[in-house]
Amino acid sequence: MKRSFTPTLTLIALLTGCAVGPDYQPPAPQTPGSWHDSADNGVASRTRSDAINPRWWTTFNSPQLNSLIERAIAGNLSLQQTVLRIAGAREQINQARGAFFPAVNGNLQANRQQLGLKGELESHDVYDQLDQVDPELRGALGPLTQPINLYQGSFDAQWELDLWGKVRRQVEAADAQRQAAIEQRNDALVSLEAEVARAWLQLRGAQSIIATLSAQIASAQQTLELTQNRQQGGLSPQLDVENARAQLGNLEAQLPQYQAQERQAMNGLAILLGKTPGALDSELRSVQPLPTLPDIVATGIPATLARRRPDVREAEANLHAATAQIGVSVAQLFPDLTLRGQFGMRNSEVDWLDDWSSHFYSVGPQLSIPIFQGGRLVSSVKVARAQQGAAVLQYRQTVLTALGDVENALVSYRTDQQREAGLDKTIEALQTAFNLASDSYRQGMATFIDVLDAQRQLSQAEQQRAQARVQSSLDLVALYKALGGGWEPYQQVRMPDYSVFGDAPRG
Repeated sequence: MKRSFTPTLTLIALLTGCAVGPDYQPPAPQTPGSWHDSADNGVASRTRSDAINPRWWTTFNSPQLNSLIERAIAGNLSLQQTVLRIAGAREQINQARGAFFPAVNGNLQANRQQLGLKGELESHDVYDQLDQVDPELRGALGPLTQPINLYQGSFDAQWELDLWGKVRRQVEAADAQRQAAIEQRNDALVSLEAEVARAWLQLRGAQSIIATLSAQIASAQQTLELTQNRQQGGLSPQLDVENARAQLGNLEAQLPQYQAQERQAMNGLAILLGKTPGALDSELRSVQPLPTLPDIVATGIPATLARRRPDVREAEANLHAATAQIGVSVAQLFPDLTLRGQFGMRNSEVDWLDDWSSHFYSVGPQLSIPIFQGGRLVSSVKVARAQQGAAVLQYRQTVLTALGDVENALVSYRTDQQREAGLDKTIEALQTAFNLASDSYRQGMATFIDVLDAQRQLSQAEQQRAQARVQSSLDLVALYKALGGGWEPYQQVRMPDYSVFGDAPRG
């Protein structure tokens, strides 16, 4: 008997060691050897193919920005939602792994039954035959024909052997989906860091423009006073005074929009940190200058982008999950072998349930062979293969999008710095022109229109330069976000605190 089971056990061991369907092979994306960024672009800040700084926001040299980002990572509510998705994905792995083990259930039953035995006996003339043999036996059958109470306690178990690797593929797919959830969190983390940096730079930019406008308003006020003095002395007409007053009013009218931007940026930062609008006003209201751009911006090389960008890594994890799902669908084409067993105690009297004579059991294998399913199983395989093909294309598209994001960010960063450098030269020339026009006007050698025109052009150029400085800083943030760095230092995932939700589960 022992020898007869050996080949069977060996066959089962061999079958449980294989898994149908394709094995996942990591894709090898095709990327260029370098970025299309000219080293000689006429600006001070250059890019270099060094490994990027995982804490890229520290290149702005602002302790306040560093603190805001750290607090946003700890308190942002949207980021905490992605952490919960990771927790859910981990439990899905545990659910898939549970199929490796037998399922055992306990049952307790109490039923009142009428078996209909009397009709069965009468239909076979049993009573007539008993009367001929021994009339007393007829009375002995009486209790058996009455309704009875039936009590039963039992355990049943079933264990489906993973002959074709269906469970293993399900676990593999669930693990890939967990990795995709982690990359979703990493992508949200990179986006959060960029949003905090953008809001902080917009705040400092608005404050910088407000300071520029305030200086221009002060200059326009001096011009108005000068014109009024000349008008009172009979050296200038009232028209010059009104033109100077209009110039001053125009500058003052531009101030509220930047004050609104300042207010909105402070509110936005508070919300990103998981706080109510206005909670950070006392901290952010003090004016700070825009940070100086770094001399060197490390960008890495295109070949490393696919391993660093969270959205590309997520697309790869989805491809892995889709590949494993093919194995799950293929395994459904093959027979299933399930071991089933049941053991319990059954009796019409509760007191007899602990008596061994009341026990019952059943045990044995069950082989389920798919013969005809209307084409559903084959279609399931085709659907899984189509989904994998779509995942391949999605991965390639994500890589192309990532490369395009970096290239576009580099173009914006370079061109806006060039624009800022050009505005520096323009302002230098316009400042000289304004000084000359003012001196000539005082000496009666130029008209007031020349002064106002020079002042207007200078004001516009100064505002454009302030906006260009803000935009160059925002371009740098966009470049860092496109490069995908910033999630590496935060690999320890912490579950959020749900004390505010009462009985909700805690991490």
